[in-house]
Amino acid sequence: MAFISLKNLELTFRVRQERRVALKEYILRGLFLKGNNIITEIKALRGVTLDVQEGDRLGIVGHNGSGKSTLLKVIAGIYPPTGGECSVEGKISSLFDFTLGFEPLASGRDNIYYRGYLQGETPESIREKEEEIAEFSELKELLESPVRCYSSGMIVRLGFAIATAIEPDILIVDECLSAGDIAFQEKARKRMESMIQKANLIVMVSHDLVALSEFCNRIVWMEKGTVRMDGSPDIVLEAYRKAMLGEPESTPPVVESETLRIAS
Repeated sequence: MAFISLKNLELTFRVRQERRVALKEYILRGLFLKGNNIITEIKALRGVTLDVQEGDRLGIVGHNGSGKSTLLKVIAGIYPPTGGECSVEGKISSLFDFTLGFEPLASGRDNIYYRGYLQGETPESIREKEEEIAEFSELKELLESPVRCYSSGMIVRLGFAIATAIEPDILIVDECLSAGDIAFQEKARKRMESMIQKANLIVMVSHDLVALSEFCNRIVWMEKGTVRMDGSPDIVLEAYRKAMLGEPESTPPVVESETLRIAS
C-alpha cells in the first residue's frame, strides 16, 4: 500500500541577512546596540492539500520558483514542514541530483556502494546489482579509476545507473529524463519507463510537457507555493501552456469537479 496525503502543508524558510557595516559601527553595536542581522521569512509552500493514491502517476508543472522541487523534497523527507500535515506510506526512492554523494578520490566501483547506501541499499543488495549498474553505465573498464578523472557526462551516467537500480513503492523524480549523450538518453528513457511501470506511485516534476502527458494520469500546476490547478493532463497542461505563452484561457477561472479542480 502506497499513498501520499498532504493537508494544509506549509513550509517557511527563515533566512538571516547580514548588512555590512564599518568597523566602528560593528564595535558599537556589539557593545551597546542590538545586532544588525535581519531575519527574512520566505513562504515556499502555502496551504498545499493533495491526496495521491496507489496507481497515480502525478506530474507537477510550474515556472521556476513555484515550489515544485520544494514540494518533492518535503514528500521525500528532506525538508520537514513548518505547518500542516505530510503523511507518506511506502518505500520512497528519490531521483534528484545524480551526482550527490560521490567521493571524487574513490573509484567508480566504490562509489556504487557509497551511493547505494544513501539510497537505503545494504551491502548484499548493492552487490547483487553491481555488475548490472556497471554494464548499464557503459563504464565497466573505467570503474577502477577515481571519479575525479571522469567527465561530467560519465559521472551523470554512473549516477543515473545507480539511482535507477531500485524497485521503489513511491518514485519521486525531479527533471532527470535527460542523462548523458543522445545514445544514453534513449537507454535512460527506457529505464525510466520500466521504473514508472513497476512503481506503485509516481510524483514527477518536469518542464517537458510531452513527457508528462505520456507518463502521467494527473497533473498539478504549482504557482507561488500553492496548487493553482489539479486534474487530467490534457486539461491542465493546455491551460498551463496557454498561461506561459500569454494566451487567453478557454476555461472558466474556477471549476470544481472530479476530473478538474482549480484553486480560487
